[in-house]
Amino acid sequence: MTVLRLEQLFKNFGSLLVTNGVNLMVEAGERHVIIGPNGAGKTSLMNQIGGQLKPSGGHIYLKGREITGLPPNEVCRRGVARTFQKNNLLRELTVLENVRLAVQAKRGGSFNFYSPAAKLGWLIDAARHFLALVHLADTAHRLVRSLSYGEQRQLEIAMALASEPELLLLDEPTSGMAPAETARMVELIAGLPRQFAILLIEHDMQVVFSLADRITVLYLGSVLATGQPDEIRADQRVREVYLGSHH
Repeated sequence: MTVLRLEQLFKNFGSLLVTNGVNLMVEAGERHVIIGPNGAGKTSLMNQIGGQLKPSGGHIYLKGREITGLPPNEVCRRGVARTFQKNNLLRELTVLENVRLAVQAKRGGSFNFYSPAAKLGWLIDAARHFLALVHLADTAHRLVRSLSYGEQRQLEIAMALASEPELLLLDEPTSGMAPAETARMVELIAGLPRQFAILLIEHDMQVVFSLADRITVLYLGSVLATGQPDEIRADQRVREVYLGSHH
């Protein structure tokens, strides 16, 4: 089943065209990576899918239902979760409390932190489940501000997963990470269940070729190529405008 379909998507800011007739499909369970040089329109495209930007033209479908131009909260309710390059974590709460709030936002429940623990058991169990998926189970009671940068990015993914998405959008999940943190993030993403699709933007080619089932290359707002990693690596146009001879 196709989870995400973009049809002739356009976005302009006055005379500046940042998305130029983009067609793209993401299949169920797929790990699909968007790459391209700076200014290619990668984040603008992601923002249109997530509802942060309204397209100037074209259509966005999630599992066959149109979501074009819907606000972010409605896009999330329909089944799209995302992380951003800059996180929005609640730094003075614990790791578990952050994920618990994300679970409540999806499933409902009291937001009163002074509720008896017995009444919160199902929420806490769910939050612990999502923390385990991102390898943060042993940090549950730490304050978020005490986490390393890499751990905070892992927590963001746990909170996105708490919305139980059909599609997870990751915007440069390894940006700013040290090599060891990057390796942990790659292992985390590779190990996530295939019950949802992932569309991610990534600049680190080692990460891209480690994770991608398919790759879409954007250039000046347009799709230059889409294919499996070996096809993209061998594409002469992609090598000329982005990858270079060392790939």
